[in-house]
Parts: sequence; C-alpha cells; structure tokens
Amino acid sequence: MNRLIVDVSEPITLVGGGELGSGDLEEALALAPVLVAADGGAAAALAAGHVPSAVIGDFDSLAEDARAQLPPGNLFPVAEQDSTDFDKALRSVAAPVVLAVGFLGARVDHQLAAFNTLVQGHDTPCVLIGGTEVIFHLTHAVELPAEAGEVISLFPMQAVTGRSDGLEWPIDGLQMSPMGRIGTSNRALGPVRLVPEGPGLLAIVPRRLLPDVMAAVRRG
Repeated sequence: MNRLIVDVSEPITLVGGGELGSGDLEEALALAPVLVAADGGAAAALAAGHVPSAVIGDFDSLAEDARAQLPPGNLFPVAEQDSTDFDKALRSVAAPVVLAVGFLGARVDHQLAAFNTLVQGHDTPCVLIGGTEVIFHLTHAVELPAEAGEVISLFPMQAVTGRSDGLEWPIDGLQMSPMGRIGTSNRALGPVRLVPEGPGLLAIVPRRLLPDVMAAVRRG
C-alpha cells in the first residue's frame, strides 16, 4: 500500500536529481508553489535557496552534506528498490497537478524511466518540464492554444489510438505503438484538440504552453 506523504490543494513542484535548466525551478515554483524533492533533487533545491517540504526516495543519491541541511521531519525514506524515486514520489503525493523538473536531460536511461513513470496511472497528473518542451500523459481530451507551425509530438508507450483536430497530419484511425507507427514531429495548424482512446500516449508540446497544459490536465 502506498503511503500518502503530501496531500495539498495547491500544485506541487517536484525536483529530481537530474539536469536542471536555468530558471526551471523558479518557473515551476511560480506555478506550483509546494516544493517536494525526489531523493537527490533535494540538493538542487537547497543550492537554489529552497528547502523542500518533503524529500521522498530511497536516499541512495542524497549526499550527507545535503541531508544535514534538511529538517529531519522533512525526510521520508521509501526503502524498496523496485521503482524509481520519481515513481516513489508521485505515488506519495496528492495535488491538483505536479510539475516535475530535473528529470530530463543528462542520462538517457533516466529519461526513459521518467516516460515510463508518467504512464503508470498515478492519481495526480504530472507534467515533465524539458528545455524547450513539456511532456504529459494524455489521459483525456485536451485543447491547447498552439500556433501554426509549432511541433506537437505524440509518442505511444503501448499500442493506442486517438483522434485530433488542428494537426497537419491527423491521428484519427492510426494504430500507434512503440514498435510501429509513432506521432513525432507533427505540426499544429493552429489550436489543437487531442483525444486519446486508451492509456499510454505521451504528448510533447512547446514549453510556452505549460500554463495551458497545467489547466488541461489538473485534477479536481
């Protein structure tokens, strides 16, 4: 059984121990003011002058000097090794939406693990923030104010279908899968509407749409 560690009515910023772009954390906190760290992400938060309200993970990448700067009551170890710290953190929080920074860039295996985590069916929706894009699991119909020519990519993590309005190459009727047809490098003709027909489809859209994505995916 998962233990709920953070239960808040405001959006959460979740910081990981991977590559953190300049301004990523501050932009996320402006939209999602509750700060939580996944294991070694606490060091990045401290370096930016912020103390996470909770640090969740197996603590195998949290250095002792960083740990010493954190109130003991803010540390929540999850000892099992069958999941990533990103997954542990998402299982342990409840909020309208989570903005995740520090999970993309650097190691490719960590990025792939983050994509896998996004489609695991957590109760709280999550948006990954990258250098130029944001990524989220498309679980229901969303409408986004894209501009003509902007890249709207769809990547299936399992066999899935969907429908779209406003894409140069509509996905209606396409059978997508990671072993077959994918939907990267599509382009918007203007505002888009994306409708998944089943779980497993990641949407990758321009970072400037982050506030719109938040509004589209947030719970309750």
